[in-house]
Amino acid sequence: MKGVLRELIGLFVDDGALALEICGIVALSALLATASPKTLLLAGTVLAMGCPVVLVLNTLSAARERRNVRKGGDPI
Repeated sequence: MKGVLRELIGLFVDDGALALEICGIVALSALLATASPKTLLLAGTVLAMGCPVVLVLNTLSAARERRNVRKGGDPI
C-alpha cells in the first residue's frame, strides 16, 4: 500500500520545477481573481493558458535533456 501511495504522490511531485511553476500560475491567477471583479476574466485566462504552456515548455526541456544524455552530454 505504501508503494502505491508513493507512486501516486510521485505523479504529482516528480518534477519539482513543474510543480513550482504550476503553483506560481495558480497563485498569480488567485491574486488576479481577488484583486478586482474586473480582473476575473484575466485570472481565468492566465490559469487556462498558463498551465498548458508551462507543461509544454517543461516537456520540451525534459526531452532536450534526455536527448543530451543519450548523445553522451551532461544533463542540463
